[in-house]
Amino acid sequence: MTAAAGQMTLQGAGNAEKFDYVMNFLKQMAGNEYVGFSNATFQSERESGDRNFAIGYYLKEKKCFPEGTDMTSVLDLYFQLCAIEVTTESASVMAATLANGGICPITGERVLSPEAVRNTLSLMHSCGMYDFSGQFAFHVGLPAKSGVAGGILLVVPNVMGIMCWSPPLDKLGNSVRGIQFCTDLVEHFNFHNYDNLRHFAKKHDPRKEAGDQRVKSVIHLLFAAYTGNVSALRRFALSSMDMEQKDYDSRTALHVAAAEGHTEAVRFLLEACKADPLSKDRWGNTPIDEAVQFGHQEVIAILQQYHNKSSPPAAADGKESTEKGVDSSL
Repeated sequence: MTAAAGQMTLQGAGNAEKFDYVMNFLKQMAGNEYVGFSNATFQSERESGDRNFAIGYYLKEKKCFPEGTDMTSVLDLYFQLCAIEVTTESASVMAATLANGGICPITGERVLSPEAVRNTLSLMHSCGMYDFSGQFAFHVGLPAKSGVAGGILLVVPNVMGIMCWSPPLDKLGNSVRGIQFCTDLVEHFNFHNYDNLRHFAKKHDPRKEAGDQRVKSVIHLLFAAYTGNVSALRRFALSSMDMEQKDYDSRTALHVAAAEGHTEAVRFLLEACKADPLSKDRWGNTPIDEAVQFGHQEVIAILQQYHNKSSPPAAADGKESTEKGVDSSL
């Protein structure tokens, strides 16, 4: 259910149902990492919320609430939402979901629409740091949201999400060390919204992948395939790694996993990563050739199934389709 659909559905619901919806939504953003609730914080917020009650009554007097709204019930829900707990780890995943256009990088699930992400980041950029928002936008140039518990949730769009936590606050209610970290970050890297990505020689651009990094990427990928480590392969795929990278012999992860007989790794590369079962190394061998050479019958059956799907009708003449060099996507 999208946020808009949920809002429409919950208009007549009680506080319990609304609170459960928000909790489930935040857990989706956090990739099912920790999201909890502090009853002590809720009670404290409600007992010391005189200003919120004053604002609420003012809004009620100005007819800002829909007719029939119980303002104290609305404030109770607000105080409950103020008592939701996260960790730096779970909040960083939430930030990464925003940085990733609304798709949680842990689960691969779309939680927010691109339009909702754009609107959220725009609000964070303009007013997420209380009365320090203007200065933060000038010096850091990134969307962020601070909290009086000492946290700052920072988003580098299309790159990463960060959650830093240090309780000592300045007079405006922002984490002192958190702001210092954000400032140091954009002084070192060209993440500021208005940094020029091509002509800013004094700053580093971690988005540029050096040659040796690409080599390491291939090594890590092929080693995961060699050991049959599906969890590592899944992490690489979720981090947008090219799962069909080739080594100096033009062997892919699918070649290696097939040669080692790792059934689950082969299945994952074919089904989740859409790896090409007809890819050839420098000797002209395909992954199925590797499996045949070492006698991995279950892997052969899986690859043969995808091999047949990838072969055009003309290949059904009894000849090996690997000899035709067919290149098709799954």
